[in-house]
Amino acid sequence: MPKNTKNPGHSRALTRTHKIAIAGVATLGAAAVAISAVPSNAQSTTAEAPAGKVAYSSEQIKDVKASVTDQLADASLKAEQIAAKKKAAAAHAKHKAAVAHAKHKAAVAAAKKKAESARKAKAAASRSAQRAAVKPVAAKTYANNLDGWIKNALDIMDKKGIPGTYSGLHRNIIRESSGNPNAINNWDINAINGVPSIGLLQVIKPTFDAYHVAGTAHSQYDPVANIVAAANYAADKYGSIDNVDSAY
Repeated sequence: MPKNTKNPGHSRALTRTHKIAIAGVATLGAAAVAISAVPSNAQSTTAEAPAGKVAYSSEQIKDVKASVTDQLADASLKAEQIAAKKKAAAAHAKHKAAVAHAKHKAAVAAAKKKAESARKAKAAASRSAQRAAVKPVAAKTYANNLDGWIKNALDIMDKKGIPGTYSGLHRNIIRESSGNPNAINNWDINAINGVPSIGLLQVIKPTFDAYHVAGTAHSQYDPVANIVAAANYAADKYGSIDNVDSAY
């Protein structure tokens, strides 16, 4: 017998079906040898076989063939059943894996959606908080009268560091103009020199220009601008408008 030159030292494993087929073939071969040993003129059912030889009838051969055929069919059926079970098991495993994958994918999508909703809610809350934090404060309003003018002037003076109190401003305004922002002096020395005293605290133009406070109207007739400029001048000359009790 030639040696196996492709895979030395190894032989193919025989399946159960192969083994059964080989056994069947061997049996048939033995039967065939026995039949060939029977003389042609011998009676299969009555004649005795020669000494040392075994005679087989045609019925026995048929039985052997049928038995081998049945064994082969049974082995083939079992092989098909095993293959079918394996195929079903593989299909079930594949289906199970697909279901698990689908569940995992759905869970990931749900988690992602939940996280996105939480992020949007957090962002919306943050924007609301920011809007609340930067909500503009309504501007403070003042009455358009002497009380409102003095209070407005005091707030500006406080921001600019100009000293003075409500009572000090009110006292001097009443003495100088009786609270009339359009009051003008046309008879004193300033008027004779062409620079009459104007407004609530009777300020001349050069003094108003020199002590005008940025952010107020640039007009002697504006009540708030007039008060703040006069208070700024009084702070420079007398320390505070509160220290003024006569013409200044």
